[in-house]
Amino acid sequence: MDMRALGRSGIRIPPLMFGGNVFGWTADEATSFRLLDRLLEAGFNAIDTADVYSRWAPGHAGGESETVIGNWLKRRGGRSKVVIATKVGMEMGTAEKGLSRAWIMRAVDESLKRLQTDYIDLYQAHRDDEETPLEETLGAFAELIGQGKVRAIGASNFTAERLREALQTSARLNLPRYESLQPLYNLVERAGFEAELEPLCRAEGVGVISYYALAAGFLTGKYRTEADLGKSPRGGGVKKHLNDRGMGVLKALDEVAVRLGATPAQVAVAWVVARPGVTAPIASATSLAQLEDLMKAARLTLDPAAIDQLDRASAG
Repeated sequence: MDMRALGRSGIRIPPLMFGGNVFGWTADEATSFRLLDRLLEAGFNAIDTADVYSRWAPGHAGGESETVIGNWLKRRGGRSKVVIATKVGMEMGTAEKGLSRAWIMRAVDESLKRLQTDYIDLYQAHRDDEETPLEETLGAFAELIGQGKVRAIGASNFTAERLREALQTSARLNLPRYESLQPLYNLVERAGFEAELEPLCRAEGVGVISYYALAAGFLTGKYRTEADLGKSPRGGGVKKHLNDRGMGVLKALDEVAVRLGATPAQVAVAWVVARPGVTAPIASATSLAQLEDLMKAARLTLDPAAIDQLDRASAG
């Protein structure tokens, strides 16, 4: 399988990172274990999570996803064969949040305990914290790398301006730099990434692990009218795509899928995988059937005609 370098970190991952936001939430521990076992068996070894997953669910406090992954690692073993990415910075219910040194140092130890591991492969700033100097945040990450608790660091949900400033700060002070960016990116939400972030990441050699490759399910094709929005609790999040452009993208996905013997969802993920500068999209599954679908997507090769058709349908 094609393994891709994550920035200049030395970490290599397959062209799909599994989204662990579902673990301990919409996928219980037994289901999560089956998904993780199958993922590894198929050669996909990269898992993305966060300390805050799944604090939004009733009765949850955060840390549920990391705990499930940790229990699985303890049972399965083979830690060195798995790439674990987690995040810090979101509010965890104690009013503590952000990217201060004090919070990062506490949060990393709590994540390591839940994950039942000595190190995190990729530790990401979940969102920017403009109230904390970049020097303080990057200095804290440097300490963690020096202690062996973290292999590399990444940024999530940063603007191009702030990512550029962070990279310049790292270079100026000889501190570790963000080796990856985690942005929102898919066929119907392109401009936010492509305008400034994509050229910056390509110029600086920053890896990109994008999220929402299926636009909250819209690109699966199951939402085509307002009546379809009631099919899922996530339906409200796709209403904004029910317009001429969105319908044009679905039409192109349908046509390419038929020609390639694939599904629209597989084609949508494969388009992100094929995008220059994208290291790997993140995608989640709550069943083995969904997981198999995602893994087929990561291995699906789109020909130039398919990419051109999808690019034209989704432009603008």
